[in-house]
Amino acid sequence: MLRHALTVLLLAAFPALATPADSGQLDASPSLFTVMAAINAAGYKAELSSPNNHPIRFAVQAELSKREIPSLGPLKEFFESHRKRTDGQELSQYISFALSCKGPPSFEFAVRDVEVPPDAMPLRELSPLLAAFYKEANIEDLWKRSLPAIEQYIARYHEPVTNAVLGVNGYLRQMTSGFKNRRFQIFIELQAAPNQIQTRSYSDNYTIVVTPSPDTRTFDIRHAYLHYLLDPLATRNQEILNRKKSLVDHAMRAPALSDAFKQDYLLLVTESLIKAVESRLDRKPGTIQEALREGYILAPYFSEALPVYEKQESSMSVYYAEMMKAIDLVTEDRRLTGVEFRKEGAPGAVVKTAAPAPPPAATGAAKTLEEAEQAYGSRELAKAKQLFLKTLEGTEKRSMHASAYYGLARIALLEKDLDAAERLFQKSLESEPEAFDRGWVLVYLGRLAVASGETERAAEYFESALQLEGASDKARQEAKQGLELAKKKQ
Repeated sequence: MLRHALTVLLLAAFPALATPADSGQLDASPSLFTVMAAINAAGYKAELSSPNNHPIRFAVQAELSKREIPSLGPLKEFFESHRKRTDGQELSQYISFALSCKGPPSFEFAVRDVEVPPDAMPLRELSPLLAAFYKEANIEDLWKRSLPAIEQYIARYHEPVTNAVLGVNGYLRQMTSGFKNRRFQIFIELQAAPNQIQTRSYSDNYTIVVTPSPDTRTFDIRHAYLHYLLDPLATRNQEILNRKKSLVDHAMRAPALSDAFKQDYLLLVTESLIKAVESRLDRKPGTIQEALREGYILAPYFSEALPVYEKQESSMSVYYAEMMKAIDLVTEDRRLTGVEFRKEGAPGAVVKTAAPAPPPAATGAAKTLEEAEQAYGSRELAKAKQLFLKTLEGTEKRSMHASAYYGLARIALLEKDLDAAERLFQKSLESEPEAFDRGWVLVYLGRLAVASGETERAAEYFESALQLEGASDKARQEAKQGLELAKKKQ
């Protein structure tokens, strides 16, 4: 019956998918499909109750629940050991992995280790698990049966994306969609949490992953496409732009501006230009002042420069350098000196879709702790233990001590040394851990108390986790289940 229901859902009558704006530019990915099927089965629950989920997310899982999948147990352990602080970060790492690997049947990385995205590298041991899951769950069958529904959803995007790309190409006088050997790709993934846009720029590929949403995310896709075309121009003209870099001091005063823009001047210039281009394309001049107040300091300059560009005949790729050279530092400094920047993002402001600049590299004990977590995620337990101990020696900061003890406690659990695990979790709790770690420490202590028959103490731990402000949703969920179990055993 479930197989029949899935077939009815996924094989609904639908005409052949129209050719996208560029061959293969708007598509779905079997690699993403497999990764999302796997992590949904392993415990990915983000936005599961949202009405904006696509039915295919539930249909695929219903079908998988009928199948014998020996690799699912190890997949669940892997997923649990690579949890992130937010649902967005959690999804992000798996999307990075899916876009970096070769896909079925091996799911090995398609590039050298040095070229693998930093957030995907800790997932390298996922490849053999996915290969096994793909075979055991017969994902190839599910993928083929899912294609009509996926194509039906993609069809919603065909016309608006085509129009957006053509509109941008026309405005920038771009004869082709980008530069030689570079590729702009949009993937639709229906099994992910809804209402998300994830953007990646790897090597010569610029990729957007779009998840289900009530409306087509054409504005966000167009925004990313503008980055795809304009980012290389900023890089090519970096020497010119660096002469104007003193203006970034004004951006530092903008509380609502993301740190990614404050740390990457070229990204800030490009985003300011994109705000101005969008204002011209949408005929909404009022958005320029909104952009300025958020911290996009060159949006007003570009708003004034673009009408001049429109009256001449060169393409943006040719005219770009001239426009950047014309930025007058004295004029712009005078304009920006009196600006009162917004303290929070404007209502309805569009979240930046370009890949953010990486945060400053961790140093000292923070770097050691980061390396310890990566080693733990890769199950290099001896190395992880050494690094967590090194963290304890390298700092007096109590919250970092708490994180190190939390790591050592998890290693003790994997080594089945429950007494040491409980002692280390207690030391973590005493060291003033941050809310995310504290929530999980309480959950683990509750589980250990249940295992030793101390149900009243277990209930106290679980209740503390439930009441903790800043605990992750997953930790709260586990605490709730643990509390119910403890009460049954009392």
